[in-house]
Amino acid sequence: MQDQSPPTHDRSTRSAHFFNYLHRYLALLRKCWWVVALTVALGLGFQAYRIYTAPMTYQSVARMIVSIKIQNLPTGAVYTEELSNFLGTQQALMKSGTVLNRAFERVQANKPDLAASPVDLQISVSPKTTIFNLVATGIDPEYTRAFLDACMEEYINLKKEMRMSTSETTLAGITAQLVSLERDLKKQEAELLDFQGSNSLVFLQEQGNSAGSYLVKLNQTFAVLKTELQLLNLLDLDQTLERQQKPTAVVAGDSSWNDAGSLNPLHSDYLKARQEIQLRKAELQEWSEVYRPKHPRIVSLNDEIARREKLLEIFRQQSLEQLENRRSSLALQMENLEREIKEWEVKSLEISRKMAEFERLRANKQRTQGLYDRLLAAMQTLDVDKDLSQESVTPLERASLARPARGNALQTMTIAGLLGLLAGVALLLLVDRFDDRPASFTDLQDMFDEHVLGQIPLQQVTKSKTKAGVPLVQPNDDRHTFVEAYRNVRSSLLYMATEGKRPRTIVVTSAIPGEGKSLTAANLAITMAQAGSRVVLVDADLRKGQLHQRFGVNASPGLEEVLAEGVPLAQALQPTPVSNLMFVPRGKTSRNPGELFLTQSTLDLIKELSAQHDYVIIDTAPVMAVDDVTSLAHHAEGVVFVLRARFTSARVARAALELLYQREADVLGLVFNGVQVGRSDYYYYKYKEYYTEYRSA
Repeated sequence: MQDQSPPTHDRSTRSAHFFNYLHRYLALLRKCWWVVALTVALGLGFQAYRIYTAPMTYQSVARMIVSIKIQNLPTGAVYTEELSNFLGTQQALMKSGTVLNRAFERVQANKPDLAASPVDLQISVSPKTTIFNLVATGIDPEYTRAFLDACMEEYINLKKEMRMSTSETTLAGITAQLVSLERDLKKQEAELLDFQGSNSLVFLQEQGNSAGSYLVKLNQTFAVLKTELQLLNLLDLDQTLERQQKPTAVVAGDSSWNDAGSLNPLHSDYLKARQEIQLRKAELQEWSEVYRPKHPRIVSLNDEIARREKLLEIFRQQSLEQLENRRSSLALQMENLEREIKEWEVKSLEISRKMAEFERLRANKQRTQGLYDRLLAAMQTLDVDKDLSQESVTPLERASLARPARGNALQTMTIAGLLGLLAGVALLLLVDRFDDRPASFTDLQDMFDEHVLGQIPLQQVTKSKTKAGVPLVQPNDDRHTFVEAYRNVRSSLLYMATEGKRPRTIVVTSAIPGEGKSLTAANLAITMAQAGSRVVLVDADLRKGQLHQRFGVNASPGLEEVLAEGVPLAQALQPTPVSNLMFVPRGKTSRNPGELFLTQSTLDLIKELSAQHDYVIIDTAPVMAVDDVTSLAHHAEGVVFVLRARFTSARVARAALELLYQREADVLGLVFNGVQVGRSDYYYYKYKEYYTEYRSA
């Protein structure tokens, strides 16, 4: 089965809480307005007393300006001040304890006839300017003026002292650094001279260049020989001889060539013998086609070919031996070149190391010399600029004659009134934080988890009705909002979402007296009877029950006689002016009603009343006053708990509900009584206008 509960809207909840707090605070202000009025009056009175009792004061005014400076002097700008917070820094310096103490001593020394008195110094900056406005306030006009002049002079003197102190400290630091640099510079010059004395720079440079060129030539020759040796190892004799026939094969130092384009004679004979053999074989092939194999010509050619082949083999062996010798020669040449290259590399590295050492020594000397020159120039500039520096802030107007201070009484009184107002509001808010009495439906939901059966609007009681209290609901009652509220409670009980049988025996109670539980019980019984149900109302407050006065009947015989003396129920059951509504008064006042409610007769009485009527409404004493209701609630099918707005403490009400839950009472819900109809969370319609329109129709 799907949940049919309505969705929760956070926005509506926040809005309800906002307007609830607004109306709560407005109601608190209307009720306790005198607290705010009292705090405002106290603030105004205190300020008025201060103004009245304050001694006569005088004010002297002076002005100082950020002076114009000559920029780009030959000495350079050595002294600078931080500009982002310049004005604020100068204000703080003018009001510093050092300046004020010096000004006090200056006035005492220059004008000993003036009696010292407290002076308040205020400093401000004119908008969009660099002009300082100094205002001194004191009770002695002459002393106030003299003190203000002394403050300006001592401020300027303090700035000079700070500048001189900074200059001397800087000069001392630069001097110490120059001494150290001079010592380092002499040491580096000595090291450089020692190096130049033991090494010739010209010779080193020339030797370095020659060694580099010679190493390049050796490496090139070594690469050529290495390539030649690799080719000789890879190629056979025929391929080697064919390569040597090409002009590009000429290699430096290759002894296989007699001159440019000429082969070695041995290699030439080998090639010629191979060519002769090929020619004889070709001739033999031609003659073989003409003559037989035994022909003298054929035999002669074969012998010639055999003889030349033997000669070719001899030439071949000699050529191979010559090539092998060439390989050995190349290997020896390469080995010699490698040894020579290593020797020259060592020489070149030594030369490079010495040149690098020289460059390092020279660079260190140049760097130290440059730093020494800059510091020396800065020291000279600082020494000159110390005497040429200009004051950043100078007097524009000296202290004026001290005149009586015209305090703004209206402004101070307004501020005092506002502070008193804030104090009063804060006090009310503090009191409200400790007040846990629910004042609205939103408060009730925040403080309790129980279901709210309805809200009963507050009814104003006239003087003629003060003794009897709020009248009960009448058949043609013109208190439409009041009547509809009880009908809403009735509907909540008749159609409440509970499983099983609806509760028919209902106990109405509250936490403490004065919450309107008896009125709620009577009006609930009346509205149920008006709906056609047979209802009996029982006044079970055997100590102070007053329902019989509201219905205009006698208190006895009543419930006490039925339970304690065994009087028949029919004698205690009395009719009321309301149809279908019967009433059982409390009877005589009982001292121990709690014991009566624990007897079997009470249970029998409730069963008898339930058998004769559709609903039994029982009005009881408050839970926190006596133990009657907790004994009686266990016999009923449900309990209706009444709370009065801005009357019942939430802690007390929660304690009363906990007592009911401990006795296993079924609390059906809460009835919120005495709610102000003008609150944001009590929605109603002007029923008088509605009924007027309805009747006219």
